[in-house]
Amino acid sequence: MPEQPDTTPPEQTQPYPGSTGEMAPEPRDEMRDYEGRGLLAGRRALITGGDSGIGRAVAVAFAKEGADVAVAYLSEHEDANHTRKLVEQAGRRCVLLPGDLGDRDHCASIVQQTVGELGGLDIVVNNVAYQAPVDSLEELTDEQWEHTFAVNIHSYYRVTKAALPHLRKGAAIINTSSINGLRGNKTLLDYSATKGAINAFTYSMAQNLVERGIRVNAVAPGPVWTPLIPATFPAEKVGSFGKQVPMQRAAHPDEIAPSYVFFASERMSSYYTGEILAPIGGETLPG
Repeated sequence: MPEQPDTTPPEQTQPYPGSTGEMAPEPRDEMRDYEGRGLLAGRRALITGGDSGIGRAVAVAFAKEGADVAVAYLSEHEDANHTRKLVEQAGRRCVLLPGDLGDRDHCASIVQQTVGELGGLDIVVNNVAYQAPVDSLEELTDEQWEHTFAVNIHSYYRVTKAALPHLRKGAAIINTSSINGLRGNKTLLDYSATKGAINAFTYSMAQNLVERGIRVNAVAPGPVWTPLIPATFPAEKVGSFGKQVPMQRAAHPDEIAPSYVFFASERMSSYYTGEILAPIGGETLPG
């Protein structure tokens, strides 16, 4: 694998939901050095939060493995169009689906649009997320708590439920969790709670769907340099982002995306379901 440059960013902020082009340094999220082997040939994937960051890298990796992809995102049209360009350069189709995944009806709509545009659905990647740090529970408003849950876990439930009638034996569902769902985070109270819920949802759905031949797994990354970071953290925290892990840097999205290819490919992970893979930069967890 090519040597990864230092991800330590200078102090910076930008408005939510953030833009890749405004980040310094720009993240490695285009899978430029990735060579596909046809692991997902002919498959059709829906990726929420797929316009940038991990979602973009996953979309491009899937395309390089032979899959057509639908990308659901909020309103980051410039980033989404760049992702589509990268997918099309890999020779695959890319459908863009803007809108708020905190909305119940939109979750069902993106599934129907994906099936209509791509002719079916084989892989669901629930990846969209919202976070906003607070110093105390007293500071955390009901509105933020409910919005974080609507985006981070309710959308996973709603998108998965809408997708299930279209998924056949051999299909894969991959949920994006977080290190914060495994060990908590004192300033991301609501976010961490949703990520813990995603882990339990993954375990439970894996058991529920095993007889249907649909595998359900999760990826729980540590710090990753994506637009969500400068869009939600204060500048001083951005300036030290990732330094807390043993590798002393944040990951690039390109380093995380292969985990999703692994779980999406039956050839690679046919005996894996109900697993949480944690690329966390050398941090170890008890239990």
